Amino acid sequence: MPRSIWNGTITFGQVNVPIKLYSATESKTVHFNELHAKDKARIEHRRFCSKENKEVPYEEVVKGYEVSGGKYVVLEKEEVAAADPSGGKVVELEHFVHASEIDPVFYDHTYYVGAQDGGEDAYRLLLGALRRSERVGIGRFVFHNKEQLVALRALDGHLGLHTVRFADELVSGRDLDIPKPQKQPAKREVDMAGRLVDTLASVFDPAKYEDTYRKSVQKLIKQKAAGKEPEPPKEPSDGKPPDDLMAALEASLDA
Repeated sequence: MPRSIWNGTITFGQVNVPIKLYSATESKTVHFNELHAKDKARIEHRRFCSKENKEVPYEEVVKGYEVSGGKYVVLEKEEVAAADPSGGKVVELEHFVHASEIDPVFYDHTYYVGAQDGGEDAYRLLLGALRRSERVGIGRFVFHNKEQLVALRALDGHLGLHTVRFADELVSGRDLDIPKPQKQPAKREVDMAGRLVDTLASVFDPAKYEDTYRKSVQKLIKQKAAGKEPEPPKEPSDGKPPDDLMAALEASLDA
């Protein structure tokens, strides 16, 4: 059974909801270790003092913020913790909004929220209120030494919490040096592209999609572990746009 990764309290108005936070995702990435090419021994990364040129034990390592060239301000854990008056244990819901008002680009990580012992009634109350209003609660709390903006909503019969990026953490498309098209597509091209989109229209079902790259890497690992030579990679597409857009659209619709 998954273990909670954070315990605290959600507040809205004068109501306190003691909760536990659980990760709603798990990484399936294939992880590699760094090895010495000569003898395949594991590579170790150690902490060295650049001034004394010697290894430093973990308990002698502190974190500092560089304020100017080579000058640092060191803050103790207690001093950093004092920046959060709630003690890092309170998610205060400040507003309730419709989920459709939040652009998906703002969403970051997802967590399930469970009730602590004794908090079940308040938990069900908040869950029922969010379902009835069809809104999400917007709040914030300090998690992993960072203030997180969050969106709380009903999710799979439980409360779900999404961390949400602050506006100044997003890069505006207006700031990118992207060349604009020299001409607009013809109406007939847009109509045919729309027909192609319609032929590929579907209801989103996440179970339909698998990580084929991860499967290919795992297959490659098994082949090499068994002493087999892996299959040569396929020739990648050149990625060039078609010379004749209409012909490419017609061929796509025919297919």
